[in-house]
Amino acid sequence: MRNPALKTAYAIVVLAGVAYAFVVLEGPNGIPALLAKRSQVAGYEQKNQEILRENMQKEQRIERLENNPIEQEMEIRQRLKLARPGEKIYIFDDTNGAGGKKVDK
Repeated sequence: MRNPALKTAYAIVVLAGVAYAFVVLEGPNGIPALLAKRSQVAGYEQKNQEILRENMQKEQRIERLENNPIEQEMEIRQRLKLARPGEKIYIFDDTNGAGGKKVDK
């Protein structure tokens, strides 16, 4: 490193490398983008956990319905609004707050 021109060349190369690293790290694909992607991944992982929990609850409900005929019958009756002969079902309309109507079957 006796030559001053060589020292200057090394200094220019080092400064150019530092400038390039700064531009790359601070640019659109640099550290801010990396942090945003990590945050996005964390959000996806949390949503994935919620979906897994919902799936487990639904699987348990399906299992209960398959194994419990009483619960199965109640589900069918609620969804299809069915009644046994002689039963009275009262249906309340929650949308307008007006009482309910009586249905005889």
